[in-house]
Amino acid sequence: MRLTTLLDTVNQGGSGPWPVTDSTSTTDDRQTFDQLVADFIPCRSNDPELWFAERTAEVEQAKALCRECPLMEGCLAGAIDRAEPWGVWGGEVFVGGVVVATKRGRGRPRKNAVPAA
Repeated sequence: MRLTTLLDTVNQGGSGPWPVTDSTSTTDDRQTFDQLVADFIPCRSNDPELWFAERTAEVEQAKALCRECPLMEGCLAGAIDRAEPWGVWGGEVFVGGVVVATKRGRGRPRKNAVPAA
């Protein structure tokens, strides 16, 4: 069974441990599965805060790591479906539930200034 097929069978709704729906599974099974997944998926084997960083350099690093992930397309599709409020998902930056080209740093003025009345 391919890894992507295995992961597609698991209903993953965001960050956190992968849920196991089989009631006969043990904690050891869950830990083994999480470790197997972590070996292939960058967001599971690196600092999770990187995908929700404020600094542009860290956001770009998370996007670069996503490009190596075998689940990039599925991650992006899921984030779009869930309208993730922010973070890097599937190699794209989300702000306010939509994909943006680049993340602007905190405290920066608006790109398009609101005209004074």
